[in-house]
Formats: sequence, C-alpha cells, structure tokens
Amino acid sequence: MGTIADMLFLAKADNNLLIPLREEVDLRAEVSSLLEYYEAYADEKQLQLSYSGEAAIAGDRLMLRRAIGNLLSNAVRHTPKRGRIALELTETPDGETVVSVENTGETIAPEHLPRLFDRFYRADASRQHYGEGSGLGLAITRSIVQAHGGEVSVMSENGLTRFSIRFPR
Repeated sequence: MGTIADMLFLAKADNNLLIPLREEVDLRAEVSSLLEYYEAYADEKQLQLSYSGEAAIAGDRLMLRRAIGNLLSNAVRHTPKRGRIALELTETPDGETVVSVENTGETIAPEHLPRLFDRFYRADASRQHYGEGSGLGLAITRSIVQAHGGEVSVMSENGLTRFSIRFPR
C-alpha cells in the first residue's frame, strides 16, 4: 500500500472506525503463507526462517495477515546476512494468543523501544533510504492489534529483538 492509503488507514484507526471482521483465523496457515512469500528475500540474505506452534483467533484475516506481515518484513529487512528469524504461535494457560517474531541482529537501544510504534519513527536515522518503507508499518500493526483488543510490544537485548502480539481470550 502507498503512504496515502496507509495514512488513511491510520486516520480511521485514530477515530475508532476500523471495524475488523470476525471470522475464525488459522494463524498457522497465515504465518506459513507469509513465510513462503518472504522466502526469496530471506534466501537472498541467507537467513534461517522457522516457525512453531498453532493458534486460531476470531478476527479479520486480512488485517491480521497485514500486522504479522509488517513484523516479518521488518525482521527480514533488519536481520543481517546469515541471521535467523523465528515466528512462534502460543496460547497461554489463561487463554491469550501470542504471536512473536524474533530476529538476530543489532540490539535496539532501550530509549528507542517505546517509540518504535510511532508514525515515521526510526531508531536509526541513517535508515531513511528509498525503498526502506514508509515508517508506518509498526504504527499500522499497533492499530490493527488494538482494533482486535490486543497489544503489541517489543524487547531487544543481547543481539535479539522480539516483537510480541497478545490477543485476549
């Protein structure tokens, strides 16, 4: 999607106008399809892609696919050559569904973590290159997750960065 369409999407989210469809979504099938899509990019950088777990939630399949795809796209972009990316689907004992995307690479400094989901924010200003995305992907991901009643978070330490999406029961 172009930047204008992304901005319109976020404006709808800001005004609580994102109304996700509610259908049963097999997250494993969506993750598998997304990994297939990114496989060529990953092969080019000799990245190791893996995923584990199974989960299904009630939600908007296309929106959820976009949210997870944004996280995977960022991971592929920021994982160094011969690094690894792992997607994991889990259901917690209290009924939450968690989707996590973890990649190897440079640790993101703690002061940047709270702002990563802000529009146009970049932890590394030198990444403002053409073709590096609009800087809206993580903001869109957060909007989609919130529209589904969930939350998204990030942690980064010791050369591992992990984005986690949590959906309530």
